[in-house]
Amino acid sequence: MDSSSDWFREWFDSPYYPQLYFERDEKEAIAFIDRLLSTLHPPLGSRILDLACGRGRHSIILADKGFDVTGIDLSGRSIEYARQFENDHLHFYQHDMRQMLITQYYDYVFNFFTSFGYFRTEREHSNTIRTVSLALKDGGTFVLDYLNTPYAERHLVHHSQKKIGGVRYDLTKWSDKRTFFKKIHIEEEKLNAPLEYTEEVAKFPVSDFRDLFARHGLEIQQIFGDYELAPYDAENSPRLLLVAVKVK
Repeated sequence: MDSSSDWFREWFDSPYYPQLYFERDEKEAIAFIDRLLSTLHPPLGSRILDLACGRGRHSIILADKGFDVTGIDLSGRSIEYARQFENDHLHFYQHDMRQMLITQYYDYVFNFFTSFGYFRTEREHSNTIRTVSLALKDGGTFVLDYLNTPYAERHLVHHSQKKIGGVRYDLTKWSDKRTFFKKIHIEEEKLNAPLEYTEEVAKFPVSDFRDLFARHGLEIQQIFGDYELAPYDAENSPRLLLVAVKVK
């Protein structure tokens, strides 16, 4: 595995990453989790893996609702932050999702906020889904929250700006046949020079996910199109939320 090509290693460990993405409405996050739990009906005490948990926002909510939650993320900075919230039913570890974690242990694996599709090769993406499948018990459930490629292509905002806490973010987006790109240009008074990072997210249609999941014994049962859990519409849904079960 060539880690030199992993654009996300440095960006996810930057202090600017959580500022840009994770200063979000806590009530919205709780409402989404409530809807998801009402749909899945997990028994209290179920073991849940929050894959690419970031600073642990969803993990904390799930643990507070009575589940045994493990959050993993590649970013050491994010995991260090999240560990202040650990308790007997909530633990965080720094881990690369492409590498095997544990087998036949979790009842549910959740992967939220387009935290997949970052890798350069099909094998790396496949290894991640293999990790998920191995971590799940037979009959366990995997929920993947991804962007909806057709919708994202049509609604691509090529240039935008944000100012957060004295930091200016200039965002430039574009795409090719296989990948969405976002260049993040950062200016702050304390910086000697502007910083730049470029995100890359693969374009996966539903058919690709079906094939990728099936290869590792995961069968898609439900597809939702937004955080309200409305039915998925290929052209008009902003999100692609897949609910898959590990078949025996």
